[in-house]
Amino acid sequence: METIKTLETTLGALLREKARTQPDHDFIVYADRDLRFTYAEFDKRVDELAKGLLAIGLKKGDHVGIWATNVPDWNTLLFAAARTGMVFVTINTGYKLHELDFLMKQSDLASLFVIDGWRDSDYVAMVNELVPELKTCQRGYLKAEKFPSLKNVVYVGQQKHRGYYSMSEILLLGKHTPDDELHAIEASCDTNDVVNMQYTSGTTGFPKGVMLTHRNILNNGLGIGDNQRLSEKDIVCLPVPLFHCFGLVLGMMAIITHGSTAAILEWFDPLLVLATIQKEKCTAVYGVPTMFIAELNHPMFRMFDLKSLRTGIMAGSPCTIEAMRQVIDLMHMTEVTICYGLTESSPVMTQTRYDDTIEAKVETVGRALPGVEVTIRNPDTGEECPIGTHGEFCCRGYNTMKGYYKLPGDTAKCIDEKGWLHSGDLGVKDEKGFFRVTGRIKDMIIRGGENVYPKEIEDYLYTMPGVKDVQVVGVASKKYGEEVSAFVILHPDVTLSEEDVRDFCRGQISRFKIPKYIFFVDGFPLTSSGKIQKYLLRDIGNKKVEELGIAT
Repeated sequence: METIKTLETTLGALLREKARTQPDHDFIVYADRDLRFTYAEFDKRVDELAKGLLAIGLKKGDHVGIWATNVPDWNTLLFAAARTGMVFVTINTGYKLHELDFLMKQSDLASLFVIDGWRDSDYVAMVNELVPELKTCQRGYLKAEKFPSLKNVVYVGQQKHRGYYSMSEILLLGKHTPDDELHAIEASCDTNDVVNMQYTSGTTGFPKGVMLTHRNILNNGLGIGDNQRLSEKDIVCLPVPLFHCFGLVLGMMAIITHGSTAAILEWFDPLLVLATIQKEKCTAVYGVPTMFIAELNHPMFRMFDLKSLRTGIMAGSPCTIEAMRQVIDLMHMTEVTICYGLTESSPVMTQTRYDDTIEAKVETVGRALPGVEVTIRNPDTGEECPIGTHGEFCCRGYNTMKGYYKLPGDTAKCIDEKGWLHSGDLGVKDEKGFFRVTGRIKDMIIRGGENVYPKEIEDYLYTMPGVKDVQVVGVASKKYGEEVSAFVILHPDVTLSEEDVRDFCRGQISRFKIPKYIFFVDGFPLTSSGKIQKYLLRDIGNKKVEELGIAT
């Protein structure tokens, strides 16, 4: 393992340092509306919001959630929460009522920041349905029956909603709040404090809150940026969601640790990505393979000057060598990198380097990050596998999560007594130190970079009247890598259509989790001991999709 000197600081303190050393350097830019914050301007706004949080009764250790796309004040709240010792809880923008309800309870949210909504989801309506007391309780005195920890809800915008604070009100309160309390709390914050909690779906059927510390995510960002050779001269185009580690750590933490500039998009749009790169002369751009393919195939692609690009990150799912060649040749990203990891590892454990070969960037997930031990271990014995032998990806180092929130048993299953974090992914290491992902121990589906755990969907579909049993597996997809499919056994004399099942899911679970393919069957393939053979269901699903000529 390559040893490194780790950053032993906090997000709030690092921002103060950058505001002092490069005050007039752009930190955050929204090219589509020409909105810019220098490091000094952003630092001042963070202070105002941090004091505003304290003014509405929040305190160190409280959990503050955000349910929003990549809006400008998303990052302001991240750093304000960090500066006040609060835990910043990120909420998937695709969540529906059922998922939001669970997360708000399990995370013990003290405050929820929310926008109008996204796509077909009305966030305000869903929050009002879950917290009807907002209509009757005075602001600052909220008592929600379902959510005893919840103190307030804040609307991220200017509009007034009954029972909500608005972001502008919080900022105004902060302007008129003395600095003393904030500075005292900030001085008490430690690099090993939990600063961010991200929810990852679990094999037990419900999401788990992954607790990440300042030390976890800042040092991961530092290593990720080093492997791209980032500096204060770089401008990174970020069209990936901030609620995900891709945006928050690979993006914002890599950027701030190197004094770079973030050119952020509120949501992914291939045309806006191309326009932002040209306008801001971006040197890097991030995305999952489907994003890069959408950019390359856009009819206006050749109208944009992308020669400023040099590096970036492609992650989330494998990339074909043809697509990688186009990214390098047509987008000029000669130093593009590939990352692998999971939320529990903060998230990156391996990454290709800027000067690795195209074959390494397509066929492998790179080498271990400096400061992180990565090994392939026998899933049965726990022993390290020899070079070239398949086993489970495990890692150990500064990047290991603090644990799952309120789930010590699950934490112990994930991190063994020797400190090794078990990924559940299968892989192999070659003699040069490069790793390859070869499969999964868990039944996780990866759809377009989104992790989907079948048990979560199965548990939800079990609640549907008429469903006797259900098994969810991934089937191959040219566009997304995998698509979700459900094999359903109905109770006798019950008739349901595929659309009935999808309708039952709409508005309750995220769109990317709703099964694209639904197969009604009489039984499942079983082992001699009666266990369901999911790998055979995957084979059956792939054949059915191929026979129907509906492969995507």
